[in-house]
Amino acid sequence: MVVEAPNGVGFAETRAPQPHGQRARQILSAHPQVRALFGRDLRSVPWTLALVALQIVIAVALATSEAPWWGVLLTAYCVGAFINHALFVLIHEYTHDLVFRSAFANRVGSIVANVPIVFPAAIGFRNFHLLHHKHLGEPGFDADVPSEREARWVGNSRWRKALWVAMFWIVQGILRPNDVKVQRAVVGWSVFNGVAMAVAMAPLIWFFGLAPVVYLFLSTVLSLGLHPVGARWFQEHYVFEDGQETYSYYGPLNRLCFNMGYHNEHHDFPNVPWSRLPALRALAPEFYDSLYHHKSWTRLLMQVVLDRDFRPHDRIVRTKGRA
Repeated sequence: MVVEAPNGVGFAETRAPQPHGQRARQILSAHPQVRALFGRDLRSVPWTLALVALQIVIAVALATSEAPWWGVLLTAYCVGAFINHALFVLIHEYTHDLVFRSAFANRVGSIVANVPIVFPAAIGFRNFHLLHHKHLGEPGFDADVPSEREARWVGNSRWRKALWVAMFWIVQGILRPNDVKVQRAVVGWSVFNGVAMAVAMAPLIWFFGLAPVVYLFLSTVLSLGLHPVGARWFQEHYVFEDGQETYSYYGPLNRLCFNMGYHNEHHDFPNVPWSRLPALRALAPEFYDSLYHHKSWTRLLMQVVLDRDFRPHDRIVRTKGRA
C-alpha cells in the first residue's frame, strides 16, 4: 500500500516490496519462453567502439575546423548528446554484465564507453546502480531518489526546476551519491576509471587544445539535462499514475538509445539485454500494455519544467520495516 504525503508535499511512502519480482514470477509462469531472452549480447562491443570513435572524430573535426562556439553547441545538442546518452546506456549494459561473461571484462568495456563522456562515470554508476535495483526507492541506498533538501529546494518553481534539470549531471553524479553511505564513492576501480579518462583526454588536449573536450563535455551535460534524452532520467521512476513506481517509454528515440525506454521490462528482468527488451514486452503484453507509459520524451521534459504540479517529491519511497 502506498501512503500519500500529507498536503501533497513530500514523498509517497510504502512498505510493500518492489513490484518487479512478483511481476517477473507471474510473467515466467504465464510465458516460460521468456527465459530464452536471458543472456548477453556481444553486439554492444562494436557499437561501443563505433560510437566512441565517432564522438572523437567529431570533436577533432570541430577543433581543426575552428568551428564557432554556436556551431559546437549546436552539434553537441543535435548529435553529441544522442551519442553520449547512447554510451551511457551501453555502460548500463556492461554494469549488468550483459556483454561479457566476466565482471572484469564488463568493467573494462564500460570504461572504454566512458571515454567521450569525459567524467569518470562508469564504475561509480555500476556501484550505485546495482544498489538501485536491489533497494529501489530506499533513501540512503538508492542514489536515484532525491534527498528531502533537494526536493524542497526545487519544489514546483519553474526556474528552479529548469536549473535542476540543467545541472542534473552534478545532482546525479556528485550530490546524491554522498547520501548513500553504504557504498564508497572511491574504490580501486573508480581510481583506474579516473586515470583512464585523464589518459584519454591528454592527447586530445595536447594536439588540439581544449576545444574537443569542450564539445564532449557539452554533449555529456546535455545528455543528462535540458534535452529530450535528458527526460529519460525523469521518465523512469517519477510518479505519473498513483501507485505506479516504474515507467517505460515507447517512443521513437528508443532506436537511438538501445531501447533504454523499456524500463519496467528492464527492472522485471535485468538479465535481458537491450536488443531483446521489445521481444519481452511482445511476449507478455497483458502485463505491460495496461501500465502507464510515456510516448514522448520532449513532451515529458516540458512537463517536468513547466507543469507546477510536477515536483521532485513525486516519488514513491520505500521505508524501513518493509512488509
